[in-house]
Amino acid sequence: MRQDYPAVEVLLQQPGLDQSLKAIGEKVLRQERLTPQDGLTLFEKGDIGYLGALANLVRERMHGDKTYFNRNFHIEPTNVCIFTCHFCSYSRLYKNREDGWELSIDQMLDIVKGYDNQPVTEVHIVGGVHPKMQLEFFVELIQKIRAHRPDLHIKGFTAVELDYMFRKAKVTIEEGMRILNEAGLQSMPGGGAEIFHPDVRAKICHDKVDADGWLAIHKAAHKQGMHTNATMLYGHVENFEHRIDHMERLRSLQDETGGFNTFIPLKFRNKGNDMSDIPETSVVEDLRLYAIARLYMDNFPHLKAYWPMLGRNTAQLTLSFGVNDLDGTIDDTTKIYSMAGAEEQNPSMNTAQLAMLIRQAGRRPVERDTVYNEIKDYTEVVFSDEELLLK
Repeated sequence: MRQDYPAVEVLLQQPGLDQSLKAIGEKVLRQERLTPQDGLTLFEKGDIGYLGALANLVRERMHGDKTYFNRNFHIEPTNVCIFTCHFCSYSRLYKNREDGWELSIDQMLDIVKGYDNQPVTEVHIVGGVHPKMQLEFFVELIQKIRAHRPDLHIKGFTAVELDYMFRKAKVTIEEGMRILNEAGLQSMPGGGAEIFHPDVRAKICHDKVDADGWLAIHKAAHKQGMHTNATMLYGHVENFEHRIDHMERLRSLQDETGGFNTFIPLKFRNKGNDMSDIPETSVVEDLRLYAIARLYMDNFPHLKAYWPMLGRNTAQLTLSFGVNDLDGTIDDTTKIYSMAGAEEQNPSMNTAQLAMLIRQAGRRPVERDTVYNEIKDYTEVVFSDEELLLK
């Protein structure tokens, strides 16, 4: 399954290849950074086969055939939210909470205790922005999780949630990140980034933290020694220039701090939200996006496809278009994407199922922890029928 350099060099010599695409391909071979104009050219002219070949070269140059996953579970404290993001199918406004849920600290701790004696390595905490769930509330939650299970990595809270917490607590971003880190928060997910460009943000999420605020919070986390992820919500009202602008801002911050682990493109799903009239992107466009992301985000060590959103079959395909991480077993009932019409309505796979999914794509499944320390290679592990069928 390896894409060697001579094969790509032959591709670059094919008759009729656009000269601007050829120049970009030669840059990739020389491991030179792509410019924003290069990124636009790839979106405007690159066909799926060409982009896939280049992205696969970069992926295998960085990671070989390894594809990472972890054993994690999610806690969603609430779907009640004060913000009105038009793409969101998950949240319920605070003033109209009939379909909402609000978990107490004890209820969330019970979820953690439900995984006692199971080899999960990460709890992922993210939800809506609830006016009564403030900084002190989450500090107590983190402290109790840490006291109950010190070995469990706590990854939590989007920059949107943190911006609200810090403003309500009247603390600076730096103070807030220090307080949470000292309580036991170890890393952050990448949600809430959406598209950074103000023109797009004004249309889809006008009332929450802007691009500068999002980036400042992640920068503060990096300075605190915490690793974070970054996302981009694509396939709605943005254009190619907006996508490149978004990736360029992330790439620039990564140059400065080196604190991002993973870039995660998130496909817009149009079920049950205010943007349901916008058609979703095709699988071909999804794969092109992942490939371009791998080529452009040269300083991000990992590119992740969130399999519950894309579906298992498409997630397998992304492994040939630059992706080297499929997130985790996600052994829970996470609703953020299922409520928006994601392919996986009950997103859960056990380790055997996820490892086989990766092996079927011709890749090596490697279990990792949150910060990509390798735990176990599952390439040669033999699974029983019961393990592969277990839900």
